[in-house]
Amino acid sequence: MAWCTFCWVLMGLLDVSCEVTKPADMMCTELIANRSYSCEDLGLKEIPEQLPNITQVLDFSFNFLYSLQQSTLSKLKDLVYLDLTRCQINWVYEDAFGNNAHLETIILTGNNLLFLADRAFSGPHSLKHLDLTQTGLSSLSSIPMQGLGNLETLILKDNYIQSLELPSHFPTRNLKYLDFQMNIIQRISAEDIRVLKRVSNLTLILADNDIMHIETKAFSSIFFYTLDFGRCVNVSVILEGLQDASTVALRLGNSLDRDALPITPTMLQGICNISVDYLYLPYRHFLYFSADTFQCLAKLQKLDMAHTDIGELPTGLVQLNFLRELNLDKNKFEHLCNIRASAFPNLTHISLRGNLKGLDLGSGCLGSLSKLQHLDFSRSQIESADCCSKPLRGLSSLQHLNLSYNSKLRFHNAAFNETINLKVLDLTSTQILINASQGPFCNLHFLQILNLSYSKIDLNIPHILQGLENLIVLKLNGNNFESKTILEDNLFQQAPNLEVLTLSSCKLSAIQTKAFSSLKKLKHMDLSHNNLIAFSSDAFSSLRNIYLNFANNRIHIIPRDMLTNLSGQSVINLSYNPLECTCSNIGLLTWYKQNIDKIEDSEETVCSEPKSLAGSKLLSINLSCGFSTAQVVLIAFVTIAVIVVTFILIIRFLRRNYQQL
Repeated sequence: MAWCTFCWVLMGLLDVSCEVTKPADMMCTELIANRSYSCEDLGLKEIPEQLPNITQVLDFSFNFLYSLQQSTLSKLKDLVYLDLTRCQINWVYEDAFGNNAHLETIILTGNNLLFLADRAFSGPHSLKHLDLTQTGLSSLSSIPMQGLGNLETLILKDNYIQSLELPSHFPTRNLKYLDFQMNIIQRISAEDIRVLKRVSNLTLILADNDIMHIETKAFSSIFFYTLDFGRCVNVSVILEGLQDASTVALRLGNSLDRDALPITPTMLQGICNISVDYLYLPYRHFLYFSADTFQCLAKLQKLDMAHTDIGELPTGLVQLNFLRELNLDKNKFEHLCNIRASAFPNLTHISLRGNLKGLDLGSGCLGSLSKLQHLDFSRSQIESADCCSKPLRGLSSLQHLNLSYNSKLRFHNAAFNETINLKVLDLTSTQILINASQGPFCNLHFLQILNLSYSKIDLNIPHILQGLENLIVLKLNGNNFESKTILEDNLFQQAPNLEVLTLSSCKLSAIQTKAFSSLKKLKHMDLSHNNLIAFSSDAFSSLRNIYLNFANNRIHIIPRDMLTNLSGQSVINLSYNPLECTCSNIGLLTWYKQNIDKIEDSEETVCSEPKSLAGSKLLSINLSCGFSTAQVVLIAFVTIAVIVVTFILIIRFLRRNYQQL
């Protein structure tokens, strides 16, 4: 007490802050009781003694340890996960983890490791993940291998390693992920990676290395899950070394801020002798694009050519009958027919997101893709006066269609009669014009998710949702209702199976009592960011376990009977409303404290009135709204006085009348 008093005196006299140091167990954040703790960036110089012995997960990043010794973590014998990122550790001594037999993950990112003892990682019986990113390592020989026999993940990213020479005792038994990204490896020989022949399904990351030479067939007879040579300058060098290798995914992409040799038609011929399922070539520039470019890609299942500056695929392409996914995002196609869809008859996924020129959908350009299921045209500057039956002709298997963030689409009758099996349709932020006597979606009887957010669609057209009897999710955010009111007779009656309905930012000011009476399965209702002044729970009174979001409206007072309708496990969000914390609103304040488990975002559910309580959380408000003894006496006195005066006046009136007789 004396010390605290002294602090406050100094603060007053010297205008400086004085803070009593908290014990370590109070500083660290308990994430899971007695099991998981975060001590991140607390300026600690040792592991807190107050941590329970049974702690399993510890984030001790951004503190100060300088060295790891056997005693550093000796108490925490049950540790499974340990993060020591940027703790300024320079030395890791013998058996530093000798008492942590259950440790599976060690993260040492950002520590300049000047010394690693031969037995630095011995102790854990099943160490699986070791992260040595940015630790100043220049050679694999400086990493002690004892104790790493069960390693699955080894990350050596952003170091100074010059050679990929893996020692004969390198742990390969369970190895699944090996990351050498951002080192200075320039040459790779067959002998360097001979030990990898003992591994199968390995992901090997060599991106951001200036590889100038790989011995021919250095990777021969090795089966990888992923090989990542992204942002390496010369693709020909990479493919020469990969002859007779096998990989599920091969990444040869570049980035906008890195120069690389352009790809010529003959350059990709090196893939003819490589088994590849997925090929990633984003940000690569094609010097000359011809049918020969695809000559050795006939067995590909997925091809990523995003951001490659192409405006069309060449005619006369070899049939890629195995290709299932084609990514052409952020290119310069002007007409959909320029992708030569007939060369990929078995495609199930096409993505043309973010096309850099206005994309003309044409008519029947994808007609040969009878197996297509996912189609993404978002952010491609599309404008169509007759969408979407003609452009989507022949796509009877299509299930997911994304036309969001485009310019303008006009729908006529049965606009999707060629894609009647659609399950997901996204039209977010694309202006929708409807010129139809029946609903444009009337053929989409299997549609489950429809996003019309910010589409400027005319919600006064009564048949918009016609045919959507199986719709589960409907998003209408940012659209306006002409009367600013949800009427009892509304368009939602055509979608009786709705479970999620979002009407945020629709400028709504009122909701009629039975507006949602037809939606018997509704579970999630978002009415946030509107102008509602009343909380209308009557509209949902028949529903149990519903989520109601009324955040960011203009609600002041909520009668208690409106809240008692929220049965079961219902949840309500009333944050950012100008709520009154007066006796006029005592029903809400009382219910709120009794049902805090039903409240979302209680931190921002605060008082607006009176001004003396503005910003106070509702949970902290205690009002006394009954009459005090003095008030009762005063009321009784006034009442008696009124009765006496009234009686006297009556007597005088009767007496005066009697005298006149």
